[in-house]
Amino acid sequence: MARLKKNRMKLSPTQIIACVFAGIILLGTILLNLPIASRSGQSAGLLNSLFTATSATCVTGLVMFDTWSQWSGFGQTVILCMIEIGGLGFMSAASLVVFLFRRKVSLRQKMLITQALSLNDMEGAVKLEKWVIFGSLSVQAAGALVLMLHFLPDYGFKQAAIWGVFHAVSAFCNAGFDILGSVQPGSSVACFNDDPVVLITLMCLIVVGGLGFFVWEELARIRAFRKFSVYTKLVLLTTGVLIIAGAALILILEWNNPRTLGEMPVGQKLLNAAFQSVTLRTAGFASVDQGSLTDAGKAVGMVLMLIGGSSGSTAGGLKTVTFVVLFLFLWSRARGRSSVNVFCREIPGEKVMDAMTIAGIMIALAIFGGVFISATSPISFTDGLFEAVSALATVGLTAGVTTSLSIPAQILIIIFMYFGRIGVLTISLGFLMGDRAADRFRYAKTNLLIG
Repeated sequence: MARLKKNRMKLSPTQIIACVFAGIILLGTILLNLPIASRSGQSAGLLNSLFTATSATCVTGLVMFDTWSQWSGFGQTVILCMIEIGGLGFMSAASLVVFLFRRKVSLRQKMLITQALSLNDMEGAVKLEKWVIFGSLSVQAAGALVLMLHFLPDYGFKQAAIWGVFHAVSAFCNAGFDILGSVQPGSSVACFNDDPVVLITLMCLIVVGGLGFFVWEELARIRAFRKFSVYTKLVLLTTGVLIIAGAALILILEWNNPRTLGEMPVGQKLLNAAFQSVTLRTAGFASVDQGSLTDAGKAVGMVLMLIGGSSGSTAGGLKTVTFVVLFLFLWSRARGRSSVNVFCREIPGEKVMDAMTIAGIMIALAIFGGVFISATSPISFTDGLFEAVSALATVGLTAGVTTSLSIPAQILIIIFMYFGRIGVLTISLGFLMGDRAADRFRYAKTNLLIG
C-alpha cells in the first residue's frame, strides 16, 4: 500500500486527470452494461456500453443507437451524470464537494484545478473554479427553465422538465446527446428545426459553454472590450467570425440542396444555417441530416469541427486561439516576418510551436482515421473522415455511418474520443515526454532547401 501511495504521488496533474477520466469511463461502462440501464431489460453489451460511456464522458455525442429508445431512465441518468462530469471536468465536481463542506483546498488540488482549466499558473485558480461551478449551474438552470416552459403546453410537466434539464446540460457541455426519440427516433433536434425557441436556446448554451471559463471570469469582472486580455479578445472575435462565416458558407453550399436546407422557407434556412455553424464546433446536435450534406458542406463542417471551441471550456477541437495563432504565423511568414504579433503584443515562439504540434497531430490522426474507417467498414473515405474528425474534436455529428462501423473502427473511434477530450498535447506532455536531458546539448546546424 505504501508503494502504491508513493507511485500515486509521483503522478503529474495531467496524468491524474487522464487516469480519472478513464476511471469514470470504466464505471460508466459497468453501469450501462447492467440490464436495468436498457429499456428492454437486456444488457446492451460491453462494447456498446463502452462506446456510449466514452462518448458521454468525453462529451462527444456519437452513439450506436438512439438514446431514448435504448436506455431506460436509469441509463439516461448515468449518461447525464457522465456528461456533466466530463463537460465541467472531474475537478469541478470534486471542488464542489470541497466548497460545500468548507474544506481547505490543498496545493495539489490547486495544481489539478490549474491543469483541468488549462491555466498557465495557480494564481486565482480556486476563485476561477468557484466561478466555473456557480456560472455553469446557473446557465444550465436558466436554459433548462426556458426549454421546460416552452415544452410544457404540448408535453406536460414531467416530460418538459426531463427534456429541459437533459438538453440544457447536454448543450452547455457540448455533448450533443438527446432524448427526443419518442418524437422521432435518431433525428436529434431535426424534429424541432422549425422551432426558433429550441434552436436559439441550444445555440446560446453551446456558445456560452464553448467560450471557456477564463473568458467568463473576465467578462464578469471587466466588462470593457479594450481592457480584456489578448486571449479573451481573440476568443470573442474568433468565435463571432467563425459563427457568421460558417453560417454564410453553409447557406451558400446548401441553399438549393432539397435534402437539407433546400425545401425550407428563407427564415428557417437562416436559422438552421446558424445552428449548423454553431453545433459543428463540438456540440453535436443535428437539425438537418448530416449525411445529406453536399461534399463541400461536409468539408466546411470538418474544418469547423477541427477548430472547435476555446481552451478551458466544455468544447473540444484544436481550439479557437490555436487556430488564430496558426493563421497569424502563416500570415507573418508569408510576409517575411519572423515574429507573430497581435493587438500590439508578440506571441512567444513556444506557443506557436505548441499550436503547430497540436494541429499537425490532429490532422494526421484524422487522415489516418478516415483511411482506417473506410478500409475496415463499408463507408466512403469522406464519411469516414467526417466520423474520425467528429470523434477527435469531440463533436458527435455523423454522416449516418456510426452504426455501420466495424468493431476495429468502433475501437478506434473510442480511442479518438478519449484522446480528443483529454487533449493531444496534454497526453503527449503527461505520458510521452522523453528525458529532458537530451535538451542539454545541441547538434551543429545544417542548411536545407525549403519550398
